Amino acid sequence: MKVIQYFNKNKLLTIVLLIYAVLFLITPAKAGLAVKNSIYYIVEMLQIMPVVFLLTAILEAWVPKEVIMNGFGERAGLKGSAFSFILGSLSAGPIYAAFPISKMLLKKGASVTNIVIILSTWAVVKVPMLANEAKFLGPKFMGVRWILTTIAIFIMAYLTAMIVKIESIPMTELTHKKKGGEININEQYCMGCGICTRISPKNFKMKNKKAKFKENDVNDSENVNKAIEKCPVNAISN
Repeated sequence: MKVIQYFNKNKLLTIVLLIYAVLFLITPAKAGLAVKNSIYYIVEMLQIMPVVFLLTAILEAWVPKEVIMNGFGERAGLKGSAFSFILGSLSAGPIYAAFPISKMLLKKGASVTNIVIILSTWAVVKVPMLANEAKFLGPKFMGVRWILTTIAIFIMAYLTAMIVKIESIPMTELTHKKKGGEININEQYCMGCGICTRISPKNFKMKNKKAKFKENDVNDSENVNKAIEKCPVNAISN
């Protein structure tokens, strides 16, 4: 029974381990090489991802939502697309490092179009990569490939935004409706200090060491706004 429960919770990991087991039985040499490559990428991720998560947390806590919306949101227009292209082009690190940053930008008000541009340029139009491409394949090849890829990125970004709506993307942020607006609590960054519950006990409670907005009709907007202002990690917004 416990084995079945573990499998249901870790299906992907279990399937990967089974594939490795089969490879070791059939071709031990290739299986050993696959394990070596996997360990290399795991070590790389362990070195990079903590820094990425720290950077993401800092940006989410200290960069105002209005700044992201003005720079990368729907109302940013062509300026936002240009900023997104530059951000992705000047980025460093593997593409998987861009996913948590992109998620943070989406929660802060970035558009789907601009997130696609960031991810795509991060993957195939990075400036350091272009220099190596020109060195090995020639400047003409690099230039033509860069132009065509850029055109394709913008077309793909706008098509993706037409098909995928931001409401369909899972977020860690919980949204609660209240009189006069909504309250957003980002559980990922809530440190469980309980300041909000002390300031506005009618509207906030603690559950599993995380702040929750009470589902009631009590209108305590003044203290709710004060709780938002006093939250030390800016985990609450409206």
